[in-house]
Formats: sequence, structure tokens, C-alpha cells
Amino acid sequence: MLRLFGLDCTPTPIDPKAIGELPSGPIWVDMLSPTKDEEKIAEGIIGFNIPTREDMLEIEPSSRLFERNGITVMTFWALHGTTQKKPGIDPITLMLTDRHLVTIRYVDPTSFVAFADHLYAEPAVAQDPLSVTVRLMDAIVDRLADSLESATADLEEISERIFDRDLVKTRRRPEKHYERLMLRIGSTQRLLAKIRESAVSVSRLLGFLAGSDRVAPDSLHARHLKSLLGDARALNDHSDFVAENLNFLLDAALGMISLEQNFVMKLFSVFAVIFMPPTLIAGIYGMNFRHMPELQWLYGYPMAWGLILLSAILPMWLARRKGWL
Repeated sequence: MLRLFGLDCTPTPIDPKAIGELPSGPIWVDMLSPTKDEEKIAEGIIGFNIPTREDMLEIEPSSRLFERNGITVMTFWALHGTTQKKPGIDPITLMLTDRHLVTIRYVDPTSFVAFADHLYAEPAVAQDPLSVTVRLMDAIVDRLADSLESATADLEEISERIFDRDLVKTRRRPEKHYERLMLRIGSTQRLLAKIRESAVSVSRLLGFLAGSDRVAPDSLHARHLKSLLGDARALNDHSDFVAENLNFLLDAALGMISLEQNFVMKLFSVFAVIFMPPTLIAGIYGMNFRHMPELQWLYGYPMAWGLILLSAILPMWLARRKGWL
């Protein structure tokens, strides 16, 4: 899909097969999973080859952030899929020239959707390519902050569920409760890892753009980029703090599971002690010897039952008094 933003541009995606004359003043050329025909149109607009997906997946900094033939090429890992609870990261490339901004992507993050809607509502925002780039990165950093807030909220809820003993006691099957908690911790950890990877990548892009010749040192864009770079680094620091808390909660959940297992084993041990004396007495009076003192006694059977009950009740009473049950 190919969309153009700027003067005389409409929200309707461009159809390469039915295209007539291109608008006179496109500022932002946005390509989502572009076809060969759409890539040719974008290359005709900026006069430079569009990188392939294999090029975008290169991990070397020199392949992600560089300037060539008057075009600044920047690739970063974008966070996506958070609304569907399936977070992931995917490379997005920005190609910045004096007249155009071209974005190549194969995912549709919420930040791009929101920023595009904003441009459609206020076309005056698209004054020049650099302004669009800075505002787009602002939307991306803002979305990362929202996702980190969501991870922090999940962290607080997990903490409450781990340490709320009344909540655990009301569960008929605590193991299911802790199983759900472990899955929730794993899901939050996955989201947090993707946020950190994306935030580090965005920080590198912002630092590279702020230091390029396209941004005047004392301009409004330079101050905006400096602020965004500070925000991205703050997100990295905060994500480290959240990760430490998440590791603590993981250890706490494992500790609670161990406590539950120890409690079950303690119950088995106590009940084994409780039923051991009755079993011994029943075993003695179940012997098939010819001469047993109580065999012909009138009260032998009630006495045996009395000893069995007493030998069971006494250990149970001691266990409850010691707090073992």
C-alpha cells in the first residue's frame, strides 16, 4: 500500500496500475508492504533505490544509519502488536531528503496509524520532511511510553495477586492461580523486552538524526530531537527498573509455589504420623495367634477401637497445638 501526505494529497492509497498524474507536493511517502510497482513510484519521487526487506534486517549500525547521495537513511526496530497482546518488533526504514520523507515498513504500528490520522485531520502539520520526521518519531516515542505504562500496570497487578494471601486462600486450586501468574509474568517480560529493544533502536536513530547536517544546532527541531532523545533514554532506564521488579516477582512467585508444595508435603507427613499408631494397633490385634490375652475378653473389641481412636486423636491434637495444621 502506498500513501502520499502533503499538498493536494488524498487519504486514498495510490493504485500503481490506475495512477494518473502524481500530486504536485507530496511530503511524506508511506509504503506498507510495498509491491514492485509501488517501489518504482517511490523511487521516481526521491530518485533513489528503495531498500529491500533483507537490507532492512541488517543489524550493523553502518547498514542502519547512513547518508548517501544527499539522502539520510535510518532504520529502527518498531514495536507493534501490543493491542492484540502479541508484541513484536519489525524494522522500519526512513529515507529523508530535502523534499520528501519515505517510510518503508511491513507492519502497521499504532503510532503510524495515529500519526497518519493526525496528518489527515491537520494537513498543515506536514510543512516539510524534517518536521514530519520529528513529529513521527515523537508519536513513536509516545507510543513506547504508553506500552511501558501498560507493562508497569501489569506488574502492579501481578504483585497484588502474588502477595494477596486472602485471594490465594479463596482459590480451590492454588496451582492454577500460580500457573496463570507465571504465564502473565512471561507475557509481561516479553512485552518489556520488545519495548527495550525498540527504545534502544529509537535512541540511536534520534542521536544520529540530531547530529546530522540536516538539523541546525540551535533550531527548534534540534531542541525537539534532544527532548525526544532524553525521553527515549528515560524509557530505557525505566524499563531496567521494571525488569528488576519483574525478576523479583518471578522469584517471589516461585517462592510461593515452593511454600505451597512444602505445605502439601507437611500435610502428608503429619497425616502419616497421625495414622501410624492406629495402623500399628490394628496390625497387632489383627494377628492370628492362638493365645492372645484380649481375644476372649468381653471388652477387647471396644478397647482396641478406643486405642485406635486415641492414638489418632492425640497426634492430631499435638499437631494443631504446634501449628502444623
